[in-house]
Amino acid sequence: MLKTEKKYEFRKRMLTIHKADLRDEALVPAADELVIEDDFVLYVPEGAADVAWTAARDFVDYMLISMNVSVRVKKGQTKGAGCLSYEMDPAMEKGYTIQVEDGIHILCDDERSYAQAIYALEKKMSWRKAPYLKKETTEHKILFSPRMLHSGYELDKFPNEHLSAIAHSGRDAIMVFTKGVNLTPCGFVDFNELIYRASKYGIDVYAYSYLKSPKHPDDPDAQAYYDSTYGELFKNCPGLKGVVLVGESVEFPSKDPNVSGTTWRENNVENIPTGKRSPGWWPCIDYPRWLEVVMKSIKKYREDADIVFWTYNWGWAPAEERIRLIKSLPEGVSLNVTYEMMENIPLNEHSVRCDDYTLAFAGPGQYFVSEAIAAKERGIRLYAMSNTGGMSWDFGVTPYQPMPYQWMKRLKGIMEANEKWGLCGLMESHHYGFWPSFISEFTGKALEADGLTMEEKLAAVLEQFYGAENRETVDQALKLWSEAITHYIPSNGDQYCAFRVGPSYPFNLFTEIKMIAADHAHFGAGIMFPKYYDYVNGQRSLSAVSRKAEIASLKQMKELMEQGLALLKSIPAEQVNEELEYLINLGEFISCMVTTGIHSKQWFTMAQNMNANEDKEAVKKMLDEMEVLLKAEIANAEKAIPLVERDSRLGWEPSMEYLGDAEHIRWKIRQVNYVLEHEIPAYRKAAEF
Repeated sequence: MLKTEKKYEFRKRMLTIHKADLRDEALVPAADELVIEDDFVLYVPEGAADVAWTAARDFVDYMLISMNVSVRVKKGQTKGAGCLSYEMDPAMEKGYTIQVEDGIHILCDDERSYAQAIYALEKKMSWRKAPYLKKETTEHKILFSPRMLHSGYELDKFPNEHLSAIAHSGRDAIMVFTKGVNLTPCGFVDFNELIYRASKYGIDVYAYSYLKSPKHPDDPDAQAYYDSTYGELFKNCPGLKGVVLVGESVEFPSKDPNVSGTTWRENNVENIPTGKRSPGWWPCIDYPRWLEVVMKSIKKYREDADIVFWTYNWGWAPAEERIRLIKSLPEGVSLNVTYEMMENIPLNEHSVRCDDYTLAFAGPGQYFVSEAIAAKERGIRLYAMSNTGGMSWDFGVTPYQPMPYQWMKRLKGIMEANEKWGLCGLMESHHYGFWPSFISEFTGKALEADGLTMEEKLAAVLEQFYGAENRETVDQALKLWSEAITHYIPSNGDQYCAFRVGPSYPFNLFTEIKMIAADHAHFGAGIMFPKYYDYVNGQRSLSAVSRKAEIASLKQMKELMEQGLALLKSIPAEQVNEELEYLINLGEFISCMVTTGIHSKQWFTMAQNMNANEDKEAVKKMLDEMEVLLKAEIANAEKAIPLVERDSRLGWEPSMEYLGDAEHIRWKIRQVNYVLEHEIPAYRKAAEF
């Protein structure tokens, strides 16, 4: 039974690298298996890089903590029985080969791949639940690099244990929001110290740029200005692998006739919108020139810096404008394209829009495909914002989305994109960060070519996390949840509202009440709209027209979530481990979020209809129905409180901090009671006049 946690107590779990006592002592080795016993030796050559030593020590810890076997590390290059050795061949393709006979020998292209081979051996034993390895030779090809993540521990903070978890999951790069040298939105971070520590785990560090761009590249002092920002950053932190540049964060005073030339915050005249996009939201004709100036500043100090240009903000724009920009990008830029966004999704006779990151649509979207084709034609290195770390914007305050078969669809599409268009790098999370889970374990291994199918890898991961005896039942439940997410509505009216924070979401009538956010939070409540709104952008059906179908779709989602939960709860108590308890708890919380999402749409519809109705008796009846709905939502919120109390990661997100925890849910209940006790009675009185 899960115990009540204090705020941030989830970090205890994040600081645990290896799970204790994974070994099933009842298992016996097969005739064709190598048994790793006490005094087995890992040989690491003299002069080996830190990443090799870090991996070797990790293997020692894993064997002792998880397998109850004491192995040793020695300097040297001995190869043979009873030991693990490695050798490098830089001519190899990126990856490694593991030869298991009476000993283990690893061939790899570099020591980072050696570390991944060590982690692969650990996974094999975790799947086997014993220190037994089949005597065979397996080849593993690493297809994607970089695989970038933000921190899921704390915004821009990466303790060693979190770096270790990231490396174990197969990712090799992290991103830090950067406002200047050693400066993030949340304060000081010693970038060079982070670069040094991350390198020990085979991880590169990218600066995710928040640096201001007030100069047009044609300004006479533009080069000097960008030398003082981007140049200064790489002069002081030459170990940075590269920089990620996205329109909304780096917009400059473009002279493109399609834009206003001012930032989105200033894009008005006397508080009236200009009617034009700001430069961060349009593929401006002078972005290539701006990139040339920035690249020149950076490459003074790191010639091979990876300049990642991300087209996130204008995926909606006409294809010809976007492709024109790609064709004119300077040499050496890496193009990052969001994998699933800007897609219209049929809903009965209506159309809803994939406004932002979602798992509801597996992808790839037409926007991605169009730019991937252009990148291949131009010979540009292609990356994708894929969210494959395990989380998107569908549920703002959950650690990951437990829908593996929908993830599998995306992963297979990504593998096809690798073959068709040369997709080679991934951005796998944004500010919601990375949480080690069965999903991140699966998505990490699924994108590596090693001879196993994705289905085989998923089965192994489910057995590792939930037990062989439970695998089939868990698999059936997760298939239902994977279908459930396809009924989600990925619109701004949902992702910025009820699904951003879940059961703590307020229900406003005529007094708009804003959520209370922590002072130190990066975004706080700024990326959450406290009142459901009818989002009209001219690119989808009017929500007033499609809302009934949206509600019906979410009800289907809710039903599928509940069916999956029923299956998980049918597992005998003596077979339920802690991982399964957390999975059930997460599923129940997501189900509560869906209920809040349904109620928010119903509430908005009722309020709209009531305010437009001239029949007093009809209004009174509507008020009765609204009271029933609010009481149902209070009950839903009350149900969610013990769920977030048992898992302190629920209700929290790195950039917002806690907005969906028990404290905020109780606040929401008080807020809804205010509506019941004051606002609805006021309407009743008004209906009597």
